[in-house]
Amino acid sequence: MVAAAKDYHIIIVMPETMSVERRKLMKGYGAELILTPGADGMKGSIAKAEELVKEKGYFMPMQFENTENPNIHELTTGPEIIAAMNGIGKSVDAFVAGVGTGGTLSGIGHALRRENPSTKIFALEPTESPLLKDGKTGKHGIQGIAAGFIPKNLDKDIYDDIITVSTDEAMATAREVAKNEGFLPGISAGANIHGAIEIAKKLGKGHAVVTVVPDGGDRYLSTALFNA
Repeated sequence: MVAAAKDYHIIIVMPETMSVERRKLMKGYGAELILTPGADGMKGSIAKAEELVKEKGYFMPMQFENTENPNIHELTTGPEIIAAMNGIGKSVDAFVAGVGTGGTLSGIGHALRRENPSTKIFALEPTESPLLKDGKTGKHGIQGIAAGFIPKNLDKDIYDDIITVSTDEAMATAREVAKNEGFLPGISAGANIHGAIEIAKKLGKGHAVVTVVPDGGDRYLSTALFNA
């Protein structure tokens, strides 16, 4: 979107396992799309992008290690959450977010901790690929998180604990939210919501648990999310 508005030529490199809707969305904004083998995961896409940078001299934002990623969440998303909660007379008791680039969890986590040092922060990853929790990686269907490596933008000191959510649980929660709440979350959003609900159950009534909805279900209409 930014590239289109700024008239930049943009090349998007991503695994072929990403949804058809994601591909069409990128092309719709005028992006050149390069797909890498799904078996190589996000590491394969990064390697291909780095190859293009070396050969062509392109600029690569490097969202997994560019500190502007967590910084902007600390400066904007975190304070937005705090203001919203203050507006209803609540403070954030716990925050849950999936780990993709690490920017959302780290940036928001720092903002919330600065406001309330007792806020509990939970990192979320797929049950099938518990790299942070157990040091193992595996195939999963929660697009956007758990890239198969620990991103440099993840501050491992910011979270109190790690929770896992399976692909099936993430999809089931996304479908339930769509039917009962009137908005269509994506798969990683379903994972975040499921994780937040589980933490809320553990903390008990009266505690405020916050998460984020990073994507919409319209990006996954052709996937198992809505073909069950």
